[in-house]
Amino acid sequence: MELELRCGDVVPGCEGGVTGADRDEVLGRAAAHAREAHGLVELDEPPAAAVAAAIHPVG
Repeated sequence: MELELRCGDVVPGCEGGVTGADRDEVLGRAAAHAREAHGLVELDEPPAAAVAAAIHPVG
């Protein structure tokens, strides 16, 4: 089952999103997006928990 994260669910106004085969892949891609699009080098616990909670099945 493919999973997705819509960045706008965590960062209002962001149109970005990532997909992956599992949570680890989605989180890795989300971290890369956070670095590239938002300048975040590291996600602390509260934002990381919000990102993990926003991952859901595609569709």
